[in-house]
Amino acid sequence: MTETGFAPRTYEDIPEEHRPSLGQALVPVVGMIAFLLIGSVGFGLDPHMPLLWGCVLTGLVGRYWLGYTWDELFEGISAGLTMGIQALLILFVIYMLIPVWIGSGTIPGLIYYGLGLLTPTVFLPAAALIAAVSAFSIGSSWTTAATLGVALMGIGGGLGVPAPMTAGAVLTGAYTGDKITPLSDTTNLAAAVTNTDLMEHVNTMRVGTGLALVIALVIYAVLGLRISGTIPTGQVETIRTGILAGYDVSPLVFVPLVATFGLALVGYPALPTLVGGVFAGVATMLLVQGTGFAEAWQIAQAGTAPATGTELVDDLLASDGLNGSAWTVSIVVVALSLGGLLEKTGTLAALANGIEGLIESVAGLTVSTGVMAFAMNGLAGQQYMSIVIPSMTFRGVYEEFGLESKNLSRAVEAAGTTTSVLIPWNAGGAFMTATLGISPLAYGPYYLLGFLSPAILFVMGLTGWGITYEDDSSEDRGPAPKQALADGD
Repeated sequence: MTETGFAPRTYEDIPEEHRPSLGQALVPVVGMIAFLLIGSVGFGLDPHMPLLWGCVLTGLVGRYWLGYTWDELFEGISAGLTMGIQALLILFVIYMLIPVWIGSGTIPGLIYYGLGLLTPTVFLPAAALIAAVSAFSIGSSWTTAATLGVALMGIGGGLGVPAPMTAGAVLTGAYTGDKITPLSDTTNLAAAVTNTDLMEHVNTMRVGTGLALVIALVIYAVLGLRISGTIPTGQVETIRTGILAGYDVSPLVFVPLVATFGLALVGYPALPTLVGGVFAGVATMLLVQGTGFAEAWQIAQAGTAPATGTELVDDLLASDGLNGSAWTVSIVVVALSLGGLLEKTGTLAALANGIEGLIESVAGLTVSTGVMAFAMNGLAGQQYMSIVIPSMTFRGVYEEFGLESKNLSRAVEAAGTTTSVLIPWNAGGAFMTATLGISPLAYGPYYLLGFLSPAILFVMGLTGWGITYEDDSSEDRGPAPKQALADGD
């Protein structure tokens, strides 16, 4: 995905007559949290309706308490949707790409060969490493999850590995590669909005992210030892035989994969790359699998319902098409609308301003940046906001402390981008649910990077490890009081 150019208002930018106090800003936020608890936990509702209630409450606060007109509030909704329009379009394409790649034999072929090479013991760390290399090479965690990630889910299912574990390992690898490559859009965005040299930001990210990956691989290896031997006897061979009965598995079925990764490697953005993958998949269906033209596009529209004669394979390769996108797309639309309203009414700016006033040390600044980045994922429903708002809010504070800007760029990425997929209504969480078929509530405990990356960031802030300063770029100076640094400027 690409940079949006979105620039949220600071607290000072808001006219005084519309400027909310911290107490006023907390009303829609606390209300939304209460709605989610009551609706989702109390009544078992999907998040859509509680988020809609949050939109209504935020709109009422903005209209009748802060004095915004309906047109102004609608501008906020429009801005939120505009910011996320590319995510919505990618979701539509992904719902076509997966069934097309199943029908073309691409995903069945990857599963077929993967089951012959991998074992339950090594699968989880191998899946994380494969996803990391892929995301590093093409600069996109989303593209990696939508292509290799789907195939790895199938391989994991065939090996008897629980699906949430597989999803967690895939995402850990995908976001690791995404954060340590200069090709990633969010990596470029974090460097740009914090005025940090891109390669300085990347090199700063590689320390904590690399450590998080190493720890995660060790844990995945331990989990692999625990699940090895649980695979039912003969299951792998049953699946491989079923795939051969339903699909022509030859090297040609990997043309869509090669075409998609080729487009990504030469620099095409995610959306046209994935659209190219759809067309390459349809062409492979026509030429390799012998599927009719109308049937191929019907698969893209309605999904797959394989009839290989092996129930296990049929269940493994069944998927929704474009028609199945309504649940996911609708939750992203509501979440983006809520985020736009919260930004337009000044709620997010007031919260940021209140947090900024409480910071007294480098440790507090680092932790506050990370907490705000994570909070923006939940409040705004879009990972871009988790980068842009904390960056714009705290950029001056980092300067006041005498810190290099790469400390800020690292903080928003380590705690913002990496945690977006833990929020079910965030565009990232909704995308991964649609792509991998597993809810964030299920894969969350196994998405180790989402916990390790912020934890390592907080350790850095609390101990001074990796913290660099403008005067001499020295590290390990430890937490410094805000007043002392301010007096020294």
